Amino acid sequence: MNYILASASDRRKELLSRLVKEYEVIPSSFDEDSVSFTGDVGDYVKELSLGKAEYIRKMLKKPSIIIAADTVVSLEYKVLGKPKDEGDAFRMLQSLSGKTHQVYSGITVINTENDKLISDYVCTDVTFSILSKEEIDEYINTREPMDKAGSYGIQGLGGVFVEKINGCYYNVVGLPLNKLKNILREIY
Repeated sequence: MNYILASASDRRKELLSRLVKEYEVIPSSFDEDSVSFTGDVGDYVKELSLGKAEYIRKMLKKPSIIIAADTVVSLEYKVLGKPKDEGDAFRMLQSLSGKTHQVYSGITVINTENDKLISDYVCTDVTFSILSKEEIDEYINTREPMDKAGSYGIQGLGGVFVEKINGCYYNVVGLPLNKLKNILREIY
């Protein structure tokens, strides 16, 4: 079967290669702004991942397994996406300082051969230590937070801010491997 990752994320590519040896990368151009956040973060990320997967399904000619994901950070039921600029990144990191927040990843897998579709999400609690203004500024100057939900990458320099996690580490990186492994077993 042909596998397709509907993402350009280097992190997702690296993680998927642990489960699937050969796959094609076709980044989805789904308009994420077309999905409104209505208060349920799990439903929101599922809808985003579904939109990405369906966008790719419309393009395909041969039977394939499409894998799409979307990850957001949630603090007190507010969604923190990727920062718009350095000021936005600073505000996000400052708001996470000393608190526990949630990282949600929606994941959708479609088998185009039998039209089976599975969409789910994973939530992980992440607790940050208290961050100084200087620590935040130094981190932003590395440019690492600028393309990450919540303005940090646990797998990179931002990992030093994490005091503890409760749940799937790979979910925080952007692709919950255990959940995906189980979905791939069911999709046939």
